[in-house]
Amino acid sequence: MVKAVIFDMDGVLIDTEKWLNKYWRQAAAEAGYDMTVEDGLAIRSLAAKYAAPFLQERFGADFPYWTIRERRKELMKAHIAANGIDKKPGVDELLDYLRAHRIKTAVATATDPARTKDYLTRIGIYDKFDRIVCATMVENGKPKPDIYLYACEQIGEAPADCIAVEDSPNGVRSATDAGIRTVMVPDLAEPDADTAKRIAAKAGTLFDIILMFEDGDLS
Repeated sequence: MVKAVIFDMDGVLIDTEKWLNKYWRQAAAEAGYDMTVEDGLAIRSLAAKYAAPFLQERFGADFPYWTIRERRKELMKAHIAANGIDKKPGVDELLDYLRAHRIKTAVATATDPARTKDYLTRIGIYDKFDRIVCATMVENGKPKPDIYLYACEQIGEAPADCIAVEDSPNGVRSATDAGIRTVMVPDLAEPDADTAKRIAAKAGTLFDIILMFEDGDLS
């Protein structure tokens, strides 16, 4: 029996991954680096301690990761101030369904606590979760399992009794290595071969997860 559902945030609850990808590339271009869409996809949900060496291997040891990251954050902040944040389809309906069925909910995100609270408050769902867990609260962020194990600890449920909802390979790896069955809702890209082997199911939208519960596929 599923006792809790743990959600990634960017790309799952909020429609921000396409903008993060855009502004990573813009910030890199301003610094003289030709980051591709694929480079941006590779670092989705990836903790900074892993993203920095990945990009330095890709572009050279002098790649100014932290400077470019801060510029990306500035660009993203300006975008959100001007345009707000869009929810992913089915967010409210799925959260309401889970609450009605007494299934706990949590967030496990690579985003820091301040921005996580800001983003989820903007779309009116911050108070709908039993726990909010950010990568800054654990030693190792995604793709390591620490954040999901900590989320399980915080909500008081065993990994085997939880479902994770993710959109990226790094997030899927984090959740499945924690021993959590994972539903992938692809955002910017379909699952690669390794990710496809790891996931319990793939959903088109969060609405489909409600149907999976109703059909007994996630019992």
